[in-house]
Amino acid sequence: MIETIKLTRKYGDLVALDNLDLQVESGSCFGFIGPNGAGKTTTIRILATLLKPTWGEARIDGLTIGYQNALIRPIIGYVPDFIGTYDDMLVSEYLEFFAACYDLHGSKRRQVVADVLDLTDLHHKVDAQVAGLSRGMSQRLSIARVLLHDPRVLLMDEPASGLDPRARIEIRELLRELRRIGKTILISSHILSELAELCDSVGIIEQGKLLFSGSTSEAIRRADSGLHYEIMVSDRAREAGQLLSELRGVKKVTLTPRGDTKVLIVELDGQQKLDPSEIPARLITAGFRLVEFKRGEVDLETAFMRLTDGIVS
Repeated sequence: MIETIKLTRKYGDLVALDNLDLQVESGSCFGFIGPNGAGKTTTIRILATLLKPTWGEARIDGLTIGYQNALIRPIIGYVPDFIGTYDDMLVSEYLEFFAACYDLHGSKRRQVVADVLDLTDLHHKVDAQVAGLSRGMSQRLSIARVLLHDPRVLLMDEPASGLDPRARIEIRELLRELRRIGKTILISSHILSELAELCDSVGIIEQGKLLFSGSTSEAIRRADSGLHYEIMVSDRAREAGQLLSELRGVKKVTLTPRGDTKVLIVELDGQQKLDPSEIPARLITAGFRLVEFKRGEVDLETAFMRLTDGIVS
């Protein structure tokens, strides 16, 4: 449904996108993640036909951006990170206005507006001033607006940015419903735990280059080196960490709070071939009481940290 081929965008000497090859299957929810300045927003704006690539191609449903924009725009919906609104309008007036822009009139327009209000759970705000909406309600309104013409593809740039926890959960549930009804969604976000729950595939971009594209489980598998272990001792955690850091084959030891206790995160040096069983053995021999010893868990956030270097364009 979405495809880019050697997609490149330059701003003077700055390369924002560097030969990006990306594929998003029809009906999937694709999480686009990367550090600030990695090229996520540039990619989404090109796909939304708002920005021209320097070279390369981008296609949506087989239509080429830059040449067939008039055919592409009816099938996409673009949700920017911050929406511009007509603040003196009511929510109902705002949606009626944009429905008219999509050439919807009369009873059909009223029905479509009612349907998107139902889908986004905004009926109770129908007579509210747009200017008085909270950040979360504004994001719902932005999504409602792009659903008026029933697009097959949704391009969403940080839709949960700046939302409180409840609003983020509500937006996440709305996106799940949109995916359930068959929308293809490309979404960028910094809230990686929510992307892991929502998306079936992810792309990791850094300094304009795509480092990884595939299923979330494959991203986690690739980042799982088996070299990270979590250890908890009954007391003297700092001393235990110092002891382990002196072991040949231990690359780094980090002391991390967890509730009222502290956990030792031990990273092994893959070149030294340390047998992990030596870690608890050394602690017990030194008189430490071992409470927990396990291999470190890898989630999407961990995978992101291990697959990127934190470089920005």
